[in-house]
Amino acid sequence: MLTLRRLDIFVRVAESGHATAAGKELGLTQAAVSMALAQLEEYHGGPLFQRRGRMLHLNEKGRMLLPLAKDILSRVEQLRLMLDTSWDEPIGHLHIGASTTIGNYVLPLLMGEFVRRYPRAQVQLMVGNTEAVEQAVASTALDVGLIEGPCHSTELECTPWRGDELLVICAPQHPWAGAKMVKHAQLKGESWIVREPGSGTREVFEAALGFKVDQLEQRLELGHTEAIKKAVQAGLGVSCLSRLALETELERGQVVAVNTELKLQRQLSIITWRARQHGALTRACLNMLRGG
Repeated sequence: MLTLRRLDIFVRVAESGHATAAGKELGLTQAAVSMALAQLEEYHGGPLFQRRGRMLHLNEKGRMLLPLAKDILSRVEQLRLMLDTSWDEPIGHLHIGASTTIGNYVLPLLMGEFVRRYPRAQVQLMVGNTEAVEQAVASTALDVGLIEGPCHSTELECTPWRGDELLVICAPQHPWAGAKMVKHAQLKGESWIVREPGSGTREVFEAALGFKVDQLEQRLELGHTEAIKKAVQAGLGVSCLSRLALETELERGQVVAVNTELKLQRQLSIITWRARQHGALTRACLNMLRGG
């Protein structure tokens, strides 16, 4: 009969090459390990090892069985964790997504604190633009999403998280660096470096402008905040980014925040699937994000 116990013994022997060593790992005698292997080989229809003295080496059949056995045992362990988990104990894999600014500049520290607080939890983080995170939460690929722009899906529950501010920035040598105020009408006359469609930063910036960025003179369209900052520092144009992403560059004087007439405050939000019942792990994450 094929049992999980025999598969586990097989994997331990395959990895150690010795029945005695595998037995010590499992708390079994060498005789018990050998009997389990013999029963598995009988069920399989032939030997799984080549025996050279006391050492056991996988033969062709054994090499074929090993990855399958490890996969089965891994899946069973995942199932065990899920079934054994109390609804009050955070344990397992948390899938969380964040739009670019949050994912790169805010969430890593928070998730570091989360896994220290809950050592039996594992976090898988996806970073993308707001549109990509929203779609992933709506498809249930993510347990929790953090976004910078408005949420457009009626299937999702969107709750305010924290405030943020966008800044128009330029290089220190740019004429706008010394200006007391750059008027709204002046914005179209400058070369801009903008985020890609689907970006929350771009959507908020367009709302403040009152028109699409396509009407600006675009020099570059980039999907990465760091690339935009470097391009601005190099004097390739001006841009609009989150203050969260600009702390170091502003402190070092590598970029300058420009005074404009634009209203660039925005709300960062937490999104979850409205119809989904949250387990202990997701509830613990939401509680920590909200300051609990």
